[in-house]
Amino acid sequence: MLRIISHAALLGAALGLGACGFADSRAPVPEFMRMKETEQPPPEAPPDVKRLVREQIDVVFLATSYPREVHVTPPRREVRGPGWTACVRAQLTSPTGTPLGAQTYIVTISGGRVVDRRRAEEDDICRTEAYEPI
Repeated sequence: MLRIISHAALLGAALGLGACGFADSRAPVPEFMRMKETEQPPPEAPPDVKRLVREQIDVVFLATSYPREVHVTPPRREVRGPGWTACVRAQLTSPTGTPLGAQTYIVTISGGRVVDRRRAEEDDICRTEAYEPI
């Protein structure tokens, strides 16, 4: 019986001490036992959207859509990440040669590159933004 109690006490002590190694930065334990807080990278500077879209036009639009009259909005900080977003509008042509008219896309910019694009929807802010030609 004494052996079972001693094993339980040792197991409890081991679990208690083991948990100290995982104490977060605000835990009430000595400083050397706390996990270090991860430093957040500094925010990116606003990108030059005109230059990026001009240089990476094939990422935003298909080459066969022959984008014309391309306009962009100033960059806005990405809500869900460290990057930036901007609206891009252009006159496009379908693969059959039929004019599609003005189409608007939202591009995501991170690290000085266009990393994603999607078609703007009704509830997006692109309808009220001020556009500038590239």
